[in-house]
Amino acid sequence: MATAIIMPSISSSTTEVILTRWLKKDGDTVAKGEIIAEIETDKAVIEVEAEAGGTFKPFFPDGATIRVGAPMGALLAPGETPSAEQPGCAPATHDDRRIFASPLARRLALRHGLDLFTIAGSGPQGRILKRDIEAAMEAQNPAANSSIVTDAPAGQPQPTPQTIDAGYELVPHSSMRRVIAQRLSESKQQMPHFYLTVDCRLDKLLALRQQVNGSLPGVKLSINDFIIKAVAAAMQRVPASNASWSDEGIRRYRDIDISLAVATSNGLITPVIRRADAKSVAMISAEAKGLAERARQGKLRPDEYQGGGFTISNLGMYGVRAFAAIINPPQACILAVGAAEKRPVVDDGEIVPAAVMTCTLSVDHRVVDGAVAAEFLAAFKALLETPLGLLV
Repeated sequence: MATAIIMPSISSSTTEVILTRWLKKDGDTVAKGEIIAEIETDKAVIEVEAEAGGTFKPFFPDGATIRVGAPMGALLAPGETPSAEQPGCAPATHDDRRIFASPLARRLALRHGLDLFTIAGSGPQGRILKRDIEAAMEAQNPAANSSIVTDAPAGQPQPTPQTIDAGYELVPHSSMRRVIAQRLSESKQQMPHFYLTVDCRLDKLLALRQQVNGSLPGVKLSINDFIIKAVAAAMQRVPASNASWSDEGIRRYRDIDISLAVATSNGLITPVIRRADAKSVAMISAEAKGLAERARQGKLRPDEYQGGGFTISNLGMYGVRAFAAIINPPQACILAVGAAEKRPVVDDGEIVPAAVMTCTLSVDHRVVDGAVAAEFLAAFKALLETPLGLLV
């Protein structure tokens, strides 16, 4: 009996996913566990494995937008052909009608928020083509769409040339950037943010880091690795900081899972280091590097970026002295980390140079009170300024 290849559910907020490309051809023999497709979500490009063996039969072309839970192909038993009578093996879309559209037309429609069901196709058998999408865009906004729409690989929006009079070029939104914009707007509108700032002296931490990196072959710890460990240890000391809001009550998390803000070409993504309090600084360093690299390549698995109880956003490498970050919902806290720089400080009545780093904590006041946030920052500061305990 045929086995349907179902578009997987990536997150509760995702209803449609782009089929970036099939890795098998119609009629190929597939073994269970083989990678057969790549799909694009608002967060990453994800590989799809075959759940059974069989002869591959695709229902949609590369670039198609498919409803989560819908069959996008089938794996057939020897001598078998798919039919509408076989449950889960008939092509489907979000209202059980199949859309005939080119991959480019599907991508453009998704990026510009157009419903393919409302667009008449001018191609063979009513197939929707690029020119049909352009016509629909022109009908929606004639002044803003007097331009040439260009192709781009899925997940990599390219500038759209405008007329000379426009004075700008339009870069279509990726699905990832649309979701980020929506969630951050909701965060600022619905979460009552407040902010606390501390300056941390890092002279002892920098000396310790230099000693560790110089004495252990193959180890190269960054300041950020120590910051992650210090946040985890501070959350352990102040458990009320590891929480989020829900209508039923405040959720207090048992595990300390820390999200790291990573910039990619399509926007910000936050891979998660699970149970960071139970890991050494060296383990955190290796995991953070791997997550950041896969995030930039768009290769994160859903379990690597979903969840997390606290986010760290570090712009110190860009020379930013201080900033305030927007909370990553549904979390209640995000720590904005600035650059470590030499500043004059007063030490025993004398002005001396010291390495100082400014950190600003953004807090959801519905979940974490000011005193709790201040207690967390005090613990974090103490851990960084007496860092030997982070290695134990």
